[in-house]
Amino acid sequence: MARKPLVLATAGLLTLLLVAGMGYFSLRASGSQASSLHSLRPDDPQALRVGARIYAQQCAAYHGARGEGQPDWRERGPDGLLPAPPHDASGHTWHHPDEQLFAITKQGLARLINQPDYRTAMPVYDGVLNDDEIVAVLSWIKAQWPPEVRQRHDAINVEYRKSLSR
Repeated sequence: MARKPLVLATAGLLTLLLVAGMGYFSLRASGSQASSLHSLRPDDPQALRVGARIYAQQCAAYHGARGEGQPDWRERGPDGLLPAPPHDASGHTWHHPDEQLFAITKQGLARLINQPDYRTAMPVYDGVLNDDEIVAVLSWIKAQWPPEVRQRHDAINVEYRKSLSR
């Protein structure tokens, strides 16, 4: 019985990811998404310098200085919102392709999943950060992952790009 909450949380997360993916493909198909992909650059020293600075200024207060996230991040708080998830290997950030991470950061999850009433504490960074700054902070986050997680994320990106060409 102790596994039931974990199974329910995992099922909920998988459903959210599926809905996010469908919403993203809907945005791309409608042409409201930029035609070029926003690839992360976790091996680019300049991007990492910029990304580290932005992460410290914009993200660390919520996601933790080391990307550890907030406690009980899978459970909605009294306000009905989910706490900030971890961006380290224990979280689900690396389960999303680069372009979805970019879209969530720039435009927000509500737009990505095409549900304008979806509430989240995550700010929308369109108009706050430019595209290069968003790529830089996401690149810095990816650079913190262990090599095996980075490789798995790279494979997710390959599959995602293949799906776009089908």
